[in-house]
Amino acid sequence: MTKSEELFARGCKVIPGGVNSPVRAFGSIGGTPRMITSAEGTHMTDEDGNTYIDFIGSWGPMLLGHNHPAVKEAVIKACEKGLSFGTATKLEVEMAELICDSIPNVEMVRMVNSGTEAVMSAIRTARGYTGRDKIIKFMGCYHGHSDALLVQAGSGVMTAGIPDSAGVPKGCTQDTLSAVYNDLASVEKLFQAFPQEIAAVIVEPVAANMGVIPPKKGFLQGLRDLCTKYGAILIFDEVITGFRLGFTGAQGYFGVDADMVTYGKIIGAGMPVGAYGGRREIMERVAPSGPVYQAGTLSGNPIAMAAGLTQLTILKEQPGIYKELNEKAGWFYGEIKKLTSESEIPVTVNAEGSLGCIYFTGTEVVDYETAKTSDTEAYGRYFHYMLEHGIHLAPAQFEAMFLSAAHTKGELAEVLDVMRGFFGGKR
Repeated sequence: MTKSEELFARGCKVIPGGVNSPVRAFGSIGGTPRMITSAEGTHMTDEDGNTYIDFIGSWGPMLLGHNHPAVKEAVIKACEKGLSFGTATKLEVEMAELICDSIPNVEMVRMVNSGTEAVMSAIRTARGYTGRDKIIKFMGCYHGHSDALLVQAGSGVMTAGIPDSAGVPKGCTQDTLSAVYNDLASVEKLFQAFPQEIAAVIVEPVAANMGVIPPKKGFLQGLRDLCTKYGAILIFDEVITGFRLGFTGAQGYFGVDADMVTYGKIIGAGMPVGAYGGRREIMERVAPSGPVYQAGTLSGNPIAMAAGLTQLTILKEQPGIYKELNEKAGWFYGEIKKLTSESEIPVTVNAEGSLGCIYFTGTEVVDYETAKTSDTEAYGRYFHYMLEHGIHLAPAQFEAMFLSAAHTKGELAEVLDVMRGFFGGKR
């Protein structure tokens, strides 16, 4: 028995499923998760000493690579001053200033502790601002595990055999309306049915929890126009796309204005953190300025702020990082499309910027239903083949590949060679 297997067996006795987040359990692909002990640059090492080229990057925030020296130094210096104060700090003000100075339509921002908390709080704020109750989300888009948003959600829910979640009362989701991603008509029908009741539309600008599905041309602008027409708040959930597609996120990348934006761990360089922000008149509804209550003892934690400020400052001062990363990603995903097109295995490759996904289906993937045509067993075989050859991918079909600035073309060429070994014949 390997050390990873031994640790997982121990974990199963004291942690539900042996893991602290479902997708880590290898539930949809079989096998035992690798217990990671360290990471540096593009590589992770497990408890048995095996090293892998990593394409998870802590699910996105490691845009500069694992354990970046400047980020590590900032964290060490911050730790020397104390781990948590439970008070206001200079660092949280500086983080808020950086975000507000850089992101379109974000005039005020509130720090929280996770993407789930950011989205939950943004929805509450939108309801408090508009005085309306209903929200529109999209089938297959995942916005964290708060009760109201576990309706036809993506990510691990798609492969866990749980259509939504047990333990969520019907009353919590009665005001959650589901539309079809990339289908403006489905959104407009909901607005026509409830013209004065919809507080907000929340969307992943690039759907990245049912694999990776880019928005069709005009889709995001169409949402903007509908929200303006019906007086609803447009929320971009940028827990994944924020500061990844580009420094100004999806708003700058696609040229579409949102009213509110949510962020996750990327603004903490991987530390547990989140934030939500938007126009001043909306955010001033949040306590203690207004009647929408939200609080968090550890919000704006100085260690997370130090890590995030360092990473975001590097990205702001070196915009060439995004240009190089997106060009490298375009080449890499293009090469994957070429090699898989020559295979007898039916595959569709989607990508946007440094995000990508290989779907094991011959169907064009544009929404939740087409994503579900994927052969998850085939993905499992692919995953284990890649893992055995030192490539660490997401252990579920409906997750993204995350490239980082640390990945070199040489490393990516090695990965392509391994992929050719899998797609070269029937499996």
